Amino acid sequence: MSDIKRIRNFSIIAHIDHGKSTIADRIIHKCGGLTEREMKQQVLDSMDIERERGITIKAQTVKLNYNAKDGKDYILNIIDTPGHVDFGYEVSRSLSACEGSLLVVDSTQGVEAQTLANVYQALEINHEVIPVLNKIDLPASDLEKTKKEIEDVIGIDTSNAICCSGKTGEGIDDILEAIINVLPAPKGNQEEKLKSLLVDSWYDTYLGVVILVRVLNGKIKKNMKIKLMSNDQEYIIEKVGVFTPKPIDISELNSGEIGFIITGIKSLSETKVGDTICDASNSIDKPLSGFKPSKPVVFCGLFPVDSSEYQKLKDGLGKLKLNDASFSYEAESSSALGLGFRCGFLGLLHLEIITERLEREFDVNLITTTPGVIYKVHKLSGDIIDLQNPSGMPNPTQIVKIEEPWIKATIITPDEYLGSIIKICQDKRGLQTNLSYSGNRAVLSYDMPLNEVVFDFNDKLKSISSGYASFDYEITQHKEGDLVKLSILVNAEPVDALAMIIHKEFAQSTGRQVCEKLKDLIPRHNFMIPVQAAIGGKIIARETIKGFKKDVLTKIHGGGATDRKRKLLEKQKKGKARSKQFGRVEIPQEAFIGVLKINKDKN
Repeated sequence: MSDIKRIRNFSIIAHIDHGKSTIADRIIHKCGGLTEREMKQQVLDSMDIERERGITIKAQTVKLNYNAKDGKDYILNIIDTPGHVDFGYEVSRSLSACEGSLLVVDSTQGVEAQTLANVYQALEINHEVIPVLNKIDLPASDLEKTKKEIEDVIGIDTSNAICCSGKTGEGIDDILEAIINVLPAPKGNQEEKLKSLLVDSWYDTYLGVVILVRVLNGKIKKNMKIKLMSNDQEYIIEKVGVFTPKPIDISELNSGEIGFIITGIKSLSETKVGDTICDASNSIDKPLSGFKPSKPVVFCGLFPVDSSEYQKLKDGLGKLKLNDASFSYEAESSSALGLGFRCGFLGLLHLEIITERLEREFDVNLITTTPGVIYKVHKLSGDIIDLQNPSGMPNPTQIVKIEEPWIKATIITPDEYLGSIIKICQDKRGLQTNLSYSGNRAVLSYDMPLNEVVFDFNDKLKSISSGYASFDYEITQHKEGDLVKLSILVNAEPVDALAMIIHKEFAQSTGRQVCEKLKDLIPRHNFMIPVQAAIGGKIIARETIKGFKKDVLTKIHGGGATDRKRKLLEKQKKGKARSKQFGRVEIPQEAFIGVLKINKDKN
């Protein structure tokens, strides 16, 4: 049994790409969690896609034994967290399971927007925070400037900040000693009733659902009967273990420890993150407060390029859902694209990751429709509907108002790019709420509509600021907006996959751009094809794709030729009218992708 006073639970928080996973690697290596042969870069990033992109998507946990300079043995439980805005919910639940945090800041880059968001979360739940300045081996490293920034922007004392290099391993010993001396030990009582927090759960092909738990009071043992308080279900524990980072079976988990349990649960939906686990025979009265569940904010349609791959796509989504409860999907059909799914994501990176995994792991070629957000449509009847698919928009005569989600955006940028960034924010209908300075870096706050940001804002920000600006957001409220549904008609048939909800101000220019683009991308047919953009019954833009014209008069010579020519031309005219009526316009995949690019390039 381990002494609770010698346990330290901590998470590593930082902006994306500031070196969290690399420092975690060094700490694991130092504490002997893995041998030299087993070590590889980004040990805790289990997916190929995480390694390739150098990002963490899933929070990972590791238990390590550390012999400190005072001669005592300590247990360290690390939780490595994602740094990207889309995975903020992963961060919140990881922090809830710990007492302290390492705040890693890249000494060449300074404080970034995501650093702020995550450290504020940690301070809110009274974490002890140790500032760590990483990448001191690089020539561009500026320690004094970074320290000043941390003090000015975040407000944390940096007099005991640790300088280190995740790459060379310099300063790792100092970090370990600071964890022992600065971070508090967990509070908890072995003898009390079992009270445990469900931190995470995922599906394992062989074991079923694996549950990651943090024990607050009491202990968890093998063969014990436990109860999940959210659904009042009881289960028997078949296996108890910890990650070192390899999974190792143990007999029990005591107060203050983090580990995993397996109970034979087959469905991930039974285990809600943030749930309270207690002893079935000796239940507690009140569950833990838990934390905010993740809600999808970006929606788009996923359709297979080849309709025969529909089943493959369905199976792929089902399997990904097992290990990522944060995205949702439901079947939808489109007259242009056939059968597919409407999926909800936490943000654009999340969308990108899921689509890439579907293509890579399940070998499905996908068409992705334009990403959109959830609008609240107030109808005359008094009903309020949540609209995520533009094709489900009610008739404009039935609508009182449409509300769209707004966000509070925090942007940190070197001041030479400030003018260009303010212009982008204004183009995206943003309202500035604050502007402050820390040295030569500006901290901007904006209120903006989410649907303007969701598609390409981050890309634009990065390209304007040469990659130096950083961006973080949180959804604050729904506000009424002057929004309309822009329909695209090809040969007088609405193409639901190209419909979008857009601000009235941009509708005309976008409609025109889409029509021009489709004119170039839809191949010519035997008949003339009108391409139109419409709001309700009003056409606001039009282009015409000319039909092929076969010369039917080439072989006519001699007497009565004029009459015969006229008859042939009339016959051709009738044929064209018939084919226009019954002919189906094939819209190639490039056309959909082309329209997506327009949305990306506009403004």
